[in-house]
Amino acid sequence: MDRRKSIQTLILGAGAAGLAMHGCKTEGENVPTEEKITEGAEKYFGRTPKELERIEKLNAEQLFNAHEMETIAVLSTIILPPKEPHGGPIEAGVPEFVEFMGKDLPVMQTTLLGGLMWLDHKTNTDFGTEFKSATIEQQKSILDTIAYHDVEVPLEEQALEIQFFHLMRGLTVSGYYSSKVGIADLGYKGNQPNVWDGVPQEVLDKHGIAYDPEWVAKCIDHSKRGVIAEWDDEGNLLT
Repeated sequence: MDRRKSIQTLILGAGAAGLAMHGCKTEGENVPTEEKITEGAEKYFGRTPKELERIEKLNAEQLFNAHEMETIAVLSTIILPPKEPHGGPIEAGVPEFVEFMGKDLPVMQTTLLGGLMWLDHKTNTDFGTEFKSATIEQQKSILDTIAYHDVEVPLEEQALEIQFFHLMRGLTVSGYYSSKVGIADLGYKGNQPNVWDGVPQEVLDKHGIAYDPEWVAKCIDHSKRGVIAEWDDEGNLLT
């Protein structure tokens, strides 16, 4: 599963909110063959040609104008302030991620575009400026009014600006922590091979068994840990 599908699952599953629960059915998709799955793997590992075509199509489209992208950038850094040494949402490409997800899931567009418009209107009404140019204190004072939704009321029944902040918070966090920058910030190293020297000798002695020296050399030689095993047609280990 690629990053796009993972984030779709997180957003739809967590209900970012009842916003994305409609219009997301995929129709007419055939299960790709193994041959098709491997095509273009050098450029987009794990993605089918059909997925690659859709990604390139979405990347060619534009959802937000320059002002809206700058506003998303400012908002994302308030939601998740940058941290040393890895950086924050800007370094992780969160604004671009938000735009991509908005294009990939059009059901989000009204909430995203309407929320950005509301931010500027509210900031202009209260402080005579646009949201991205306001002071951090002014920005936070506005966000404090929409950052907490009523858990007793379905989110889709609450004000658009509240839905907007809830959606943006989810996109910012999921976009950041699914990026190389966010993963580095977590210190996540992924699956790494451990060192195994076989069953302890005292256990082998207890059961009166021993390893075949030839197999020990093949299977527990740490100098060959990077070598991919090869087998003959009869299932015998060669290397």
